[in-house]
Amino acid sequence: MDELWWAEGVRRVTVFTGAGISTDSGVPDYRGPQGIWTRDPALADLFTYDNFLADAEVRLRFWQVFAGRRGNVEPNAAHRALAELEAGGRALRVITQNVDGLHQKAGSSPRKVVELHGSLATATCLDCGERIPSDEAIARLPDEPVCACGGLLKPSVVMFGEYLDSDVLSQARRIAAASELFLAVGSSLQVEPAAGLCALAVEYGARLVIVNRDPTPYDALATELVREPIGTAVPRICAALSA
Repeated sequence: MDELWWAEGVRRVTVFTGAGISTDSGVPDYRGPQGIWTRDPALADLFTYDNFLADAEVRLRFWQVFAGRRGNVEPNAAHRALAELEAGGRALRVITQNVDGLHQKAGSSPRKVVELHGSLATATCLDCGERIPSDEAIARLPDEPVCACGGLLKPSVVMFGEYLDSDVLSQARRIAAASELFLAVGSSLQVEPAAGLCALAVEYGARLVIVNRDPTPYDALATELVREPIGTAVPRICAALSA
């Protein structure tokens, strides 16, 4: 039997991506052996909303770390394969936990990418709601970036202690429920409610395939577990879906 039998006859594909899909682009993950929080657990405090609000030193350190991650990062083979699969006419939606914008940079249609945790591309004023390009905020370092109104600026990402945008989450749930193949790539599947989209997809009849180096809490629900490196696994899967 074809090892990718689960890709046969599939019309609607949803790809759920986590930090692992971007590591080949030089963007470190969070919980892996060389992850940001593995190497420096104290940095997790910078991603906590209450700490960000309460402490100017935390905010400044957050912006410094954030600025250090804003290099000239390019999409890798996995991002490109997904964009090419969509361009070939496959009904494909991407739901991502990532905030790096690499799916869109690779060519995925922005309207078909759901960014569950926001985007690093902009910063939002916590007082007036104004959004500006993040590069404009970073340019104000080493002073703490603030809005023209004097309010605190925060990257437009969801921190620990914040809720996901309800409209964005509802959209992701609708997409998961409509999928025939739900491909979870490079996510530890430890962060809820995002990870629960796997169970929702299975509940509505989708085949769940998990591409991840390490075990996840949702492995028992999976039709297939793929431990192959993401940079080769995703292009191989996309080729099978294009056949």
